[in-house]
Amino acid sequence: MSEMRWNPVLREWLVTATHRQDRTFLPPAGFCPLCPTIEGGFPTEIERDHFEFVVFENKFPSLARAGSAVSEPSVLTSELYPVEPSRGVCEVVLYSADHRLTLTELPEEKICQLIKVWRDRYIDLGKRPEVEYVFIFENKGEAIGVTIHHPHGQIYAFPFIPPKVVREMDSEAAHYAQTKRCLHCDIVAEELKQSTRVVAINEQYLAFVPFYARYPYEVHIYARDHVSSMADFDGQLEENLASILKTVLLKYDNLWDLSMPYMMVMHQAPTDGKTHPGSHFHIEFYPPLRTKEKLKYLAGCESGAGTFVNDTLPEDKAHELRVAKPNTEPSR
Repeated sequence: MSEMRWNPVLREWLVTATHRQDRTFLPPAGFCPLCPTIEGGFPTEIERDHFEFVVFENKFPSLARAGSAVSEPSVLTSELYPVEPSRGVCEVVLYSADHRLTLTELPEEKICQLIKVWRDRYIDLGKRPEVEYVFIFENKGEAIGVTIHHPHGQIYAFPFIPPKVVREMDSEAAHYAQTKRCLHCDIVAEELKQSTRVVAINEQYLAFVPFYARYPYEVHIYARDHVSSMADFDGQLEENLASILKTVLLKYDNLWDLSMPYMMVMHQAPTDGKTHPGSHFHIEFYPPLRTKEKLKYLAGCESGAGTFVNDTLPEDKAHELRVAKPNTEPSR
């Protein structure tokens, strides 16, 4: 059962999805549901032996596709506590048939092809009348809470704009009202000007540890020019994004010679049919490690008050990542 419940205190929707309690949890390699099915072996989601990419609907979705059967709400709705069906789409994106591979290990050319897949799904899902926001992300590593190790990402097509994005949009609007400029374009200009937090750069993208980083090794990748969403991409934007994405991923893995766990999330324009001039495409990485052996836990202050405490200086962490291989000094 899946439904949306309104939080009147924070004024945001949350989703209950009780059926996800039964989803696959860290299966051994021989029983991975995302590996190709072997004749006479464990039946999986993938019938072909080899593939470039596979996109399919999540078997344990948090959101129910429009037109599918909907259960009655588990509680009665009220004026204070509205309950609605959690309409939307949840998709899985497989990068490779190789169970041991990671996104970092994909060739740059294949990452570019993956970006085309992401762009296609953003446009296609965004056309659905019930979808207001297409959220593309990847969870990597048991420290993040992944339940299947096979390399894959996910896409949630929400029937509402998620609360963090709403807050971001409010900031965009306030900044434009005050300055007549894009907030994110100003952030890019400021990071280039100060340069101490820059991790990598190319003609069309900038990767940096933000001035306001919440995680020690948090990195944001921004389009340097104003690009609202992947729908605005051309071939050059895709190729340059693949290049800087590969660079950042390699720096993460080479920092301590381990496969860095992370959350990778993409922010871009909503698909609600309205104009969003302040939206600016960017990717955010949240690695949970603060040292090679220590995790950054979201404890009382972060979870209860919403105030992050970063035990490090973004300038120091940016330097560590900048000098990690591939070691290229940023240039304009």
